[in-house]
Amino acid sequence: MLPAALLGTALLLRPEEAAQAVREGLSLCAASVIPALFPFFVVLTLLLKLGAAAPLQRLCGPFMGPLFHLRGICAGPLLAGLLGGYPTGARAAAQLYEEGLLSRKEAEVCLGFCNNCGPAFLLSFAGVQVLRSSRAGVYLWLIHLLSALLTGMLLCRLAGMKRTAAPLPALPQTPESGTLAFPQAVTTSAQAILSICGFVVFFAVVAALLPSSLPAGTAGALEMVTGLQALSPGRTGFVLASALTGWGGLSVHCQTLSVIGDLSPRWHWVGKGVQAALSALMAAAITAP
Repeated sequence: MLPAALLGTALLLRPEEAAQAVREGLSLCAASVIPALFPFFVVLTLLLKLGAAAPLQRLCGPFMGPLFHLRGICAGPLLAGLLGGYPTGARAAAQLYEEGLLSRKEAEVCLGFCNNCGPAFLLSFAGVQVLRSSRAGVYLWLIHLLSALLTGMLLCRLAGMKRTAAPLPALPQTPESGTLAFPQAVTTSAQAILSICGFVVFFAVVAALLPSSLPAGTAGALEMVTGLQALSPGRTGFVLASALTGWGGLSVHCQTLSVIGDLSPRWHWVGKGVQAALSALMAAAITAP
């Protein structure tokens, strides 16, 4: 109640800044969010509907079992998140669950470590634009990758996932036809993108109305991009950037909640907290980013 009242008051007192933030948020969606995520969502959905789950299970089972005590098909959300960025991994896990290819427990555990920053964001924006160093961007990406894998190994054991030699899951024997799968993939992906853009615009307004004196770490806990933009190049900025990208920010969490359906986000919250802590520790251990 109180946060909503404060936000409403800020909107009344600073309407021009809020309106400008909406325009900037819409511009960000058109220039970055939709081009980066929408085609990825369509292709991912289409692959699942056309029967990509069975080959994924066979190819990735040999390393997903020993590392995470999960079946090979769970590599789908992990790869999607590491390549596509927030919240692609979460959407992939939810889709596999909706198709009956993951159990609820498998999907919820995947939410804890498969939802990550994409390499382009870490290398280009966080590294080059924020920290003024392509080398720092490479370190951020490697830390993010390693922290996600370590988080997954820890969460899967905390959740009691059992490594077994179980046979392949009951995958669809007859994939959907392309003429039916393609329209469905575009429609469901467009709905997901609309929801994500709504959160991007809303949190752009929130970020614009935050006090300018707010520490970067606090601002970044709410909205990752805003927090990163407030950082300065150097060791402190590098450690904070690593922690913030591991955490994701409330905006990313809301985007995630919008695409996971009725799955519980409990392991998502635990996983992002663990990943942020691991990322900060690894960044602090590097002497020359």
